Amino acid sequence: MISIKDQIVLITGASSGIGESCAKIFAEAGAKLILVARRQEKLEKLADELTKKFPSKVYLLKLDVRDRLAVESAINSLLEPWQNIDILINNAGLSRGLDKLHLGDFNDWEEMIDTNIKGLLYMTRYIVPGMVSRGRGHVVNIGSIAGRAAYPGGNVYCASKAAVRAISEGLKQDLLGTPVRVTEIQPGLVETEFSEVRFHGDAEKAKNVYKDLTPLTGDDIADLVFFCTTRSLHVNISELLVVPTDQANGTMIHRHQI
Repeated sequence: MISIKDQIVLITGASSGIGESCAKIFAEAGAKLILVARRQEKLEKLADELTKKFPSKVYLLKLDVRDRLAVESAINSLLEPWQNIDILINNAGLSRGLDKLHLGDFNDWEEMIDTNIKGLLYMTRYIVPGMVSRGRGHVVNIGSIAGRAAYPGGNVYCASKAAVRAISEGLKQDLLGTPVRVTEIQPGLVETEFSEVRFHGDAEKAKNVYKDLTPLTGDDIADLVFFCTTRSLHVNISELLVVPTDQANGTMIHRHQI
């Protein structure tokens, strides 16, 4: 196990869910955190909580990863002590709607593609060259079980997560011969804001997704991210699929009285 203390960890989508959980576990280990999200107020609240509780320094970036020029400016403008990013956690992502493809909403499609694929690409493109030149680094992409097989109504979301899987594999091949590691984690059902975002704020619909089963939590995924990034440097956990015990694949879920 390698020490995370004083390593610089950049987390996208850090204001809630898996991103927030990752911030907490890395802060507890003494990492320096660059927290990226669109919601400044939530970032500030999280940063205040972390710095009071853990021996960690926090740098906030209010940023929409879909905006390439904004990403370029933000990364290139990092203050000198924060420039040498050791770990990039590409967590920002979302799903919108469950429409059949031929009835789909164009805005939903574009938001998913721009966030899940292009945002991940932008962050990777601007950060990984520094890792290569310094001879160290780790990229963790948060994919999804949805990237392994499509399900009804999941068309574009599943395609975007299949792209994350392919990009992760391609990046690993392109970095062969460098010490930079690449990990993709593919969660099944995780109870975060994910379903509420998918259903455009319909909390009741979102709640039903996790009804009568025990889903994963953001902390469960953060624990795996931390595990992968703290293995000996000659070990790279390339791909990790994790589901609740109540889930077999993208469509098979066991619901029961809890």
